[in-house]
Amino acid sequence: MAKRTRTKDEKQLDLLRNKAASCTNCDLYRRATQTVFGAGPAPATLMFIGEQPGDAEDKAGEPFVGPAGRVLREALAEAGIDPADVYITNAVKHFKWKPQGKRRIHERPNHEEILACRMWLDGEIARVRPKAIIALGATAAGVILGPFVKVTRDRARAFESGLAPYVTVTVHPSSILRAPDEAGRRAARRAFVADLKKIIKAISRL
Repeated sequence: MAKRTRTKDEKQLDLLRNKAASCTNCDLYRRATQTVFGAGPAPATLMFIGEQPGDAEDKAGEPFVGPAGRVLREALAEAGIDPADVYITNAVKHFKWKPQGKRRIHERPNHEEILACRMWLDGEIARVRPKAIIALGATAAGVILGPFVKVTRDRARAFESGLAPYVTVTVHPSSILRAPDEAGRRAARRAFVADLKKIIKAISRL
């Protein structure tokens, strides 16, 4: 099979990715293994934005390759969304963590750390030019739409934004994994897939 020619936008993303690899805009780079930039085509129909890479992503250098990423990809498949139409990234590009025994435990990035990474996220949005931006979880929702947005109240609701024709929020896939039991996880996953189907139906009318 012939290798697909990279688009102009993808080539520009490569340049941005290379610049971000040496980012020292905040102190998170000191303890992270590497910058974890976004992945996917440009342009793309859907752009999913999470909070930050986790332990698995920090080690691999790719977004959403850990347990939450597996949940996301399975949900995309269940909703009938082609991965070739999806760009996935995070608001913050370095893993913020604290030690707990031999484990590295996620810590939420603060306002200054989020602002320090905003230039990379804005660069991705400009080059991906998505039809829809979906913020995953409260941190990403706050970055994209501001503090007035509440994920549980506003999930899959369309917001006016200059970032994309359709901008919305839903839960972060990691929240599904944190459900207290298997029944709770199944219910949370069904609701997440329903959000994705609602989003696809909405952007098909754009």
